[in-house]
Amino acid sequence: MALYTHHLPPWKRGEVEDIKKLAQQYQLVGLVDMYGIPATQVQNIRRNLRGKAVIRMVRNTLIMHALDEIGGEITGLERFISGHSALIFTNDNPFKLYKTLEKTKTKMAARAGETAPEDIVVAKGPTSFKPGPIVGELQQAGIPAAIEAGKVKIRDTKTVVRKGGVISAKLADVLAKLDIKPMDVGIILQAAFFEKDLYEPKVLSIDEGMFLDMIATAARQAFNLSVNEAIPTRDTMQPILVKAVREARGLAIEASVYNGDVMDAIIGKAYREGTALQALMG
Repeated sequence: MALYTHHLPPWKRGEVEDIKKLAQQYQLVGLVDMYGIPATQVQNIRRNLRGKAVIRMVRNTLIMHALDEIGGEITGLERFISGHSALIFTNDNPFKLYKTLEKTKTKMAARAGETAPEDIVVAKGPTSFKPGPIVGELQQAGIPAAIEAGKVKIRDTKTVVRKGGVISAKLADVLAKLDIKPMDVGIILQAAFFEKDLYEPKVLSIDEGMFLDMIATAARQAFNLSVNEAIPTRDTMQPILVKAVREARGLAIEASVYNGDVMDAIIGKAYREGTALQALMG
């Protein structure tokens, strides 16, 4: 639904025009989620992205105004706007931007009520704590603890919450004391508009190592097919010739086709067969 902007106050009108100008200057326009990121980390992220991307924290209504005025496929970004959205502009492709933003994430302590991004595991072994109330706190959080040699020791490795589970207040407090920081905090790319297409994170999150392995496997299989089926290419011509010579030589020896290159091998084969026959006959 289009928004009417001709009644906007001057300062809002200026914000909308700035967004439109940035959208013209950069090849990619994206939405990012800024929820829960401390101000100091936002500053660090901006500093790390300097020269690569521009982040504009603008009211959601003004983002919608600007997108509507630009018009076209870019308005598809509107459905990804949430309560803490901001705009990001860059000339990188969406895959590179996603990877860059992932690198800006840092580990932070968990807060009560947050969802575990992965299984949270507390490893067994000694801690730096002296005997005291901490033993009971650990046990109440489901972590097996005991006193050993004047120190608090975690007796067994324990998965205290599974991926997707809610972190309780007691567990969050204990994890902080153990200096376990399970939460990834950083800018999350919600969607990107690039070269008239919309990209969501689910298509941008790729395992580069897996893809490189797949490409390497495909290359090996193509090479082997080319050699085995005698399909000549620049890279397989030499192996094909070597294989052909080897097979031709083997055939000549087995069929006793007399040729100067295989005479010694034929004679050697005949001698071995004769020796074996003689041994059988006693």
